[in-house]
Amino acid sequence: QVQLVESGGGLVQAGGSLRLSCAASGRSLSSYAMGWFRQAPGKEREFVAAISWSGGHTYYADSVKGRFTISRDDAKYTVYLQMNSLKPEDTAIYYCATTNAFPTQWVEGYRDWGQGTQVTVSS
Repeated sequence: QVQLVESGGGLVQAGGSLRLSCAASGRSLSSYAMGWFRQAPGKEREFVAAISWSGGHTYYADSVKGRFTISRDDAKYTVYLQMNSLKPEDTAIYYCATTNAFPTQWVEGYRDWGQGTQVTVSS
């Protein structure tokens, strides 16, 4: 089991940017494809982005395509989510997770989850 810790969330105005980080505790992530999800109050957890084991392939939800970029640095045991041109509807708790299935947008396809980091976008 992999322990994941997200960070980098916060309050930002619409049009602004944030970079989220997902760090593995003492273990390499190179054996996993990785994904980011988000969950807004009263809504189901939804897929945001995924990255392959090598980092050579990425996959995005239509709602964030062109604005968000997922990347990984396996030397640092970390996966990132760069979020640009943020909108109020991006407000949610953001989670990272491991998977052995790529690409997949289904929550059930992911195994290890972090505790989440809050992103709030004001209008």
